[in-house]
Amino acid sequence: MSEGRVETLYAAVKARAAAFEIRPGERINEVALARELAASRTPLREALNRLVAERLIDFVPGQGFYCRALDVEGIGQLYELRRALEVLAIRLACERAGDDDLRNLAEEFGRDGENLRGKTVGELTARDEAFHLAIAELSRNDELVHQIRLMNERIRFIRWVDMGNRTRQTKGEHREMIDALSRRDANLAASVMDRHIIGRTDQIRDAVRQGYSNLFVDGPAALAGRLVDTD
Repeated sequence: MSEGRVETLYAAVKARAAAFEIRPGERINEVALARELAASRTPLREALNRLVAERLIDFVPGQGFYCRALDVEGIGQLYELRRALEVLAIRLACERAGDDDLRNLAEEFGRDGENLRGKTVGELTARDEAFHLAIAELSRNDELVHQIRLMNERIRFIRWVDMGNRTRQTKGEHREMIDALSRRDANLAASVMDRHIIGRTDQIRDAVRQGYSNLFVDGPAALAGRLVDTD
């Protein structure tokens, strides 16, 4: 079996799972998926098992693989984890990042909120993830970066929902983080990151409800492709 083929299938199915292209709680039809991806069952099964280990999909013995549930409690726990990881990441970035690294961060992301017209929810969510990962990478802790990457994949859909509702506030808080990092004020940077994530945690129930509506009425592609509100 080609490891490269398994990796390709893993990436393809992971993208579908993260975006809920398979609806929450729905059984994954392995035969249909193998046909769609032009894959044999053995490498596809290996790819699916990897996604079970990462908790992006579920496996029920005797029944098969299922898309994970989109539930308030589970998403809430992920946001608690996100809060802990990203507050730690920004504190470490304040201590460990080089001056050039911080200048590059400001140059790369400092003007993101100035022109939102014509941007889609999917584009801005990808940019949001890139910003938070850039901070994590400045922590110089590879394991921390890895865990944040995994978490991002599990909350990406809810971030799509959230980004459509809080775009300008998100970008303003990003600028506050950049300013705090540039001054190496770890307490301020951690406080802004904490507030940034708590603001999302408080609205998870509404986001999950809206997410279900988007999934079953319009579908995930329509949500990711929606233009953001620039008012």
